[in-house]
Amino acid sequence: MTRCIRQIAAICALLLLALLVNAARVQVWEAGAYSANPANRRAALARYAQPRGAVLVAGRPVTGSRDSGGRLRYERTYTDGPLYAPVTGYSSQLYGTSLLERAEDGILAGTDDRLATFPWGDRPAHGHRPGGSVATSIDPAMQRAAFRGLAGKKGAVAAIEPRTGRILALASTPSYDPNSLSGNGTSVSDAWRRLSGAARRPMLNRAIRKAYPPGSVFKVVTAAAALENRRVTDIDAPTDTPDPYTLPGTVTRLGNSAKGCHNASLKDAFRLSCNTVFARLGARVGLYGMAEAAERFGFNDRRLRIPSPVAPSTFGTQMDASQVALSAIGQFDTTATPLQMAMVAAAVANGGILTPPYLVDEVTNARGTTLDAGPQRPARQAMGPSVAAQLQEMMVDVVEHGSGKQAAIKGATVGGKTGTAQHGPRNEGVPYAWFISWARAKDSSEPAVAVAVVVEDAAADRSDISGGSVAAPIAHEVMAAALRHDARARAGAGSQ
Repeated sequence: MTRCIRQIAAICALLLLALLVNAARVQVWEAGAYSANPANRRAALARYAQPRGAVLVAGRPVTGSRDSGGRLRYERTYTDGPLYAPVTGYSSQLYGTSLLERAEDGILAGTDDRLATFPWGDRPAHGHRPGGSVATSIDPAMQRAAFRGLAGKKGAVAAIEPRTGRILALASTPSYDPNSLSGNGTSVSDAWRRLSGAARRPMLNRAIRKAYPPGSVFKVVTAAAALENRRVTDIDAPTDTPDPYTLPGTVTRLGNSAKGCHNASLKDAFRLSCNTVFARLGARVGLYGMAEAAERFGFNDRRLRIPSPVAPSTFGTQMDASQVALSAIGQFDTTATPLQMAMVAAAVANGGILTPPYLVDEVTNARGTTLDAGPQRPARQAMGPSVAAQLQEMMVDVVEHGSGKQAAIKGATVGGKTGTAQHGPRNEGVPYAWFISWARAKDSSEPAVAVAVVVEDAAADRSDISGGSVAAPIAHEVMAAALRHDARARAGAGSQ
């Protein structure tokens, strides 16, 4: 009898041990898999059981939360949704998150360990703490100026503070209202189908997620490469360039839409946007020199985050001489996002120093305590200071005497470069209109802003597409708003 009791006790102990091992397996090793299982509603219920943290613009929230009374209790709300959609993205109970809502989801949803006093001990009991806030670098006046300029067009604007890399405006049109995607009803799924299937692609952030052929605005990079590699030592000297110019190793003759390009100096060719001069310079610099110069400006970088990921801008590294020549004028396989071209203009304005762009100034917890004061990324030298000074001179010449006159601002020094980029099979598509620029107040030693504008409007008359007439006026309004902000900031600093 005693023996049977001992055997039964041993079996019970083994069963108890098996239960404990299985409980540990479920709670420790497989906890992540169970949490991620779509059939597990506890994570979603916990996620939406409290208000989401705020995204701030100039200290004011442009997002909020609404108590729906449903099981997924709090839905995201947006103030001026279409205006800030290229910055915030959306937060949807059905379709997840995008852009800043995705990049800073841990802070906004309350799951980031930085929100806890004792992260590991706090996590089991408080998986979702009160969401924190994300303060952006966006200037509301500049953002509105960009959207007003783009009204009715397909295109994008990116504006950067050259010295710091702060992104001051990020606009993309057509836009959409992220409020329509926040909940989980049939209206949300209907809105998703409508937006994701729209021919004009309103949910595409053209400022950071679409890379375009840059056309003539890329000539800023080519000019920098030619000066750095001493293929040009005097910007006022003739370049010994024929018009038309035969591409190396081919019988293809490249011409110009402007007159006066034969044997033009670099400064004149820059103002006239002579394809022949810049194609020849690109071929003379060569593939290695051109690729190296482009990469110093940020081309071919697949790691850029602002913190949302940015589509890479590309300059080919395996081309023959004729293809290098075409790439040097922003054609062939060269592509650039508007943010990338704003970085190019910012580096010129900032004396050759490129500061990586960023969108988040500060991250705080629900009590307002700073958790992260923004990225501290090292700046890099895109070109020497003397080369930057020569490019500044040439860009100012474009605005004062060339095709960029509509970007001029009274009381400020403005530099710019226009561009018209061909695209499509046999270049039959409506050209994209580009303008990149920077502005500095006359009484300031630092540039206030660098801007890139691209307009791709299929409804426009082909003859009306040009950077100077379509894109430059938009840049003018954005730069004017930046200069007004800069003047107020300097006046405030002077009165202290």
